[in-house]
Amino acid sequence: MKIALGVTGGVAAYKAAELVRRLQQEKLDVQVVMTRSAQEFITPLTFAALTGQKVITNMFGTGGSAAPANVESAIEHIAVAQRIDLLLVAPATADILGKFANGVAEDFLATLYLATKAPVIVAPAMNVNMWEHAATQRNLAILRERGVHVVDPDEGYLACGMVGSGRLAATETIAKKVCDVLGLRHDLAGQTILVTAGPTCEDIDPVRFLTNRSSGKMGYALAEAANRRGAHVILVSGPTDLKIPDGVDWVPVRATEEMHQAVHERAASANVVIMAAAISDYRPAALHDQKLKRNEGRLTLDLEPTPDILAELGREKQQGRVLVGFAAETNAVAENARGKLARKGADVIVANDVTQEGAGFDADTNIVTIYSRDGREISLPKMSKLEVANRILDRVLEIQKNSK
Repeated sequence: MKIALGVTGGVAAYKAAELVRRLQQEKLDVQVVMTRSAQEFITPLTFAALTGQKVITNMFGTGGSAAPANVESAIEHIAVAQRIDLLLVAPATADILGKFANGVAEDFLATLYLATKAPVIVAPAMNVNMWEHAATQRNLAILRERGVHVVDPDEGYLACGMVGSGRLAATETIAKKVCDVLGLRHDLAGQTILVTAGPTCEDIDPVRFLTNRSSGKMGYALAEAANRRGAHVILVSGPTDLKIPDGVDWVPVRATEEMHQAVHERAASANVVIMAAAISDYRPAALHDQKLKRNEGRLTLDLEPTPDILAELGREKQQGRVLVGFAAETNAVAENARGKLARKGADVIVANDVTQEGAGFDADTNIVTIYSRDGREISLPKMSKLEVANRILDRVLEIQKNSK
């Protein structure tokens, strides 16, 4: 996993070198971005030596105003923004907090903040009076409202000689926050989790097929989250354009029957099975070996049900295995989810209303309710699918703990 570490101008900038080492212990790939002021306290060479990567220090490369335009450096903030999993700024000065809160993009770091969709963490460090100033607190309130995670500074003796809040939080505290946001908890170590994702495709003839609008993003987020938390992950996936998460065993399938076979061949070794795929409920009863030609009359397709993989797993459920299903609904979400939970023999059904903005197909966010066999129902607000995935895995762990 790749993170960008923004280092801004303050005495605490030297502590960022220690923070790099601590993050590397979590197997995180760290690229450092320094503001001009930060370079007055510590050199880019220090971070380059620690990370083995280029340290970004300005927006447009090193050339002067007469130098030829550097297209690569001019758009680098976009490239970095797209490939990082998290942006961490430590130390974060009052200046950078103000830029972030007000959308001022005058340097690389502030522009990177606006360009990335990755989670953002800021660890402020400054004089106590600056920290307590109404402007600083207002900027922090704006950032928190936008979903930025804030690691509050510690209290103690400050570089200016004053005593109070403003010291950069301890390295371990910041690292723990990074791990929490990224889901690096190691609490699933030793477990095998089977996840299905994406749509299935049912052929009509050599050029046409039946499918649905699933992008696979929720299933892939679950696979990534479980892998980050230490599980051995098997991802059985229908056709998608998504990047395969690092470290998972990826099993590509196309039709429901292929997914059916792949799941049953691997389910016996799984502690947890999460059926997040949008599996076709029906398929053509007959496959035409030639393309069906258009004519003036109606065309009727004879459809037959596909295997109900979730229900089969529920009937054959092994002792100790947790079974999670999904329900993408357009109406009567709670009623349908509770009914599916009872019919399928699952431990959990994760339901959403796909007509809601931010909860439909191909969205990067989701709005779900987690229904459990024990009657517990957990409604989650709109959040990233990775965050939803971690909340689902938290519930799985609770069920495992309670069943012992």
